[in-house]
Amino acid sequence: METDRRGLLGGAVAGAALLAPGAATAQGGDMDKIRRAVSAGHDEAIARLRQWIALPSIAAENRDMDKGAAMMAQMARDAGFQQATIVPTDGAPGVFATMDNGAAKTLGLYFMYDVKQFDPAEWTSPPLEGRIVDKPGLGKVLVGRGAVNQKGPESAMLAALHAFKRAGVKPPVNLVLVAEGEEEIGSPHFKQIVERPEVLAALKKCSGVIIPAMWQDPTTGDFTINLGAKGIVELELIASADNWDRGPTRDIHSSQKAIIDAPAWRLVKALDTLVSEDGNTPTIDGWFDKVRPLTAREKALIAESARVRDSADALRQAGVKKWIGEESWQATLERLAAMPTVNIEGLVAGYTGPGGKTILPAKATAKLDFRLVPNQTYADCVAKVRAHLDKRGFQEIAVKVGGGYDPTETAEDSALIRAERATCERAGVKTTVYPRLAGSWPGYIFTGAPVSLPAGQFGLGHGNGAHAPDEYLLIESTNPKVMGYDAATAVFADFLYQVAAIA
Repeated sequence: METDRRGLLGGAVAGAALLAPGAATAQGGDMDKIRRAVSAGHDEAIARLRQWIALPSIAAENRDMDKGAAMMAQMARDAGFQQATIVPTDGAPGVFATMDNGAAKTLGLYFMYDVKQFDPAEWTSPPLEGRIVDKPGLGKVLVGRGAVNQKGPESAMLAALHAFKRAGVKPPVNLVLVAEGEEEIGSPHFKQIVERPEVLAALKKCSGVIIPAMWQDPTTGDFTINLGAKGIVELELIASADNWDRGPTRDIHSSQKAIIDAPAWRLVKALDTLVSEDGNTPTIDGWFDKVRPLTAREKALIAESARVRDSADALRQAGVKKWIGEESWQATLERLAAMPTVNIEGLVAGYTGPGGKTILPAKATAKLDFRLVPNQTYADCVAKVRAHLDKRGFQEIAVKVGGGYDPTETAEDSALIRAERATCERAGVKTTVYPRLAGSWPGYIFTGAPVSLPAGQFGLGHGNGAHAPDEYLLIESTNPKVMGYDAATAVFADFLYQVAAIA
């Protein structure tokens, strides 16, 4: 593939900034060697990412999970991990790998090798091809399922480790990698991987854990450091005659609605009790009992984010015209951080093809996700959904729980967050600190007992479209404020030096 990397770090002010003094620097010009190695390995790294995207391990479909774990383990070995083993669970297998560089500090890496489902008909280029196309205003992007969530950023971290090998430079920290294949269904078995004695012992040696990300703002190049993430519950509510002495046991003619109850309407009525009249505030009994209000410091961080981030630009990127309630930008960002949510992912009942079919469906299903904030817990919230429905006479509505986990939090003054900030400063990237990501990842496994480490997402560069058609990762940037793939890869290398230096 032909590339124009404009002095390696194409589309990034970081090219010069990474040469500037900082909290830590590589010894004897090693960082220069690593940057040259990143450039030399560019085509190889992109080919590796495209090969990874071509294998779609999809937990929800139980598709290629063993192959996905095997590829993950081999990629770890190829990047320099001395050992990488496949870890069985009651679900999809995980991977545990270690790299001993004789360093004083150890960093944990969390990877996921699974991706969301996709419908090729909704994509403008094949979702498993990893085709590189021009995206106006950004540059050349790689389009594929998993491009930004999460294979692209993870591949850049692996590319950084390959660059260390190519340059003949030993990474400044030891590494522990734990990877799973069920993040996209709520990580139901990830705890089984982490709590294995050998994995837990290795993680306890770490100073922190990150999941690689590429989250620069595509317009300004700014980066937000999140001090945590919301938790999540994923479940289905199912209405049918299985648990009900009403309604049809099979689809019947819709004329019978005059005398027979409809599971679809029963489900709609149950769903309506979960939220306020406008659908925007949870009304589940006791849902807010344990919710911790924003602290004064969190409100201050949000106020600063509101000052430097542009509401109109955020609306444009989200593809919407108005925020809920049309409140102030600061109030909107406070809501984003502090409001637990009840979301309908999908509704399925009866016939949905062309034209009408005039049936009374025997079954109706709603797929929901609930985002949780401190101090809510996964187990307590699942129990509250069941109790809420039972109290209102919906005992027959089945609650089929998929997966999920608690919220996660990391201290602002932790060494991991300070290393993230130092890396961004050296790269010349403006940062803001935000209380928590509105999305979710199973960081609670690391921040909670028995691991009890700081953990978060980190990485520069840019991508978008997670879970959606035409998911993409920026490869060559035309915006000098936003890093392309090579620049982001070099930043991961520099981040390891900051982790090594900051106590």
